[in-house]
Amino acid sequence: MSLALAASRMVALLLVGLYAGGVVFVVLAPSVARLPGPAYVRYWQALNVDYGRAMPPLLLAGIATLIVVTALSWRRGWFALGVSAAALIMVILTVVLTLTGLEPLNRVADAWNPDLLPADWQETRRRWLNLHLVRTALALAAFACLITVQAFDRG
Repeated sequence: MSLALAASRMVALLLVGLYAGGVVFVVLAPSVARLPGPAYVRYWQALNVDYGRAMPPLLLAGIATLIVVTALSWRRGWFALGVSAAALIMVILTVVLTLTGLEPLNRVADAWNPDLLPADWQETRRRWLNLHLVRTALALAAFACLITVQAFDRG
């Protein structure tokens, strides 16, 4: 395996692992969902600021690195190429899902006054959480692909 492929795989593992860990945190913190409405919405709004700042560069760097990994994997055979391409596709799908499904709901929530929530705020949260579960599954699957190709394509 070339040094370029080995290094790009390690960088991709790091970047996709950070992303997957970031999105899985929301799933692993069920106590947040039990917060009273105003507290939950303040948390959601604060998270939107932090994630809105951190995730775009992380995802762009991750996608760029995965493109390099996939391009360099073609000489390694169908397994390495296919699993690397699958990881790339899944990360791209998380971006599409975020931009088309989750971000519009984030913008709605960001416009709320936490002390005067709309009657349907819990429905918006439920829709967001359902989409987030899909995003989390895709991110974890992409990370698993990278771990798998790293473990089995070592030659």
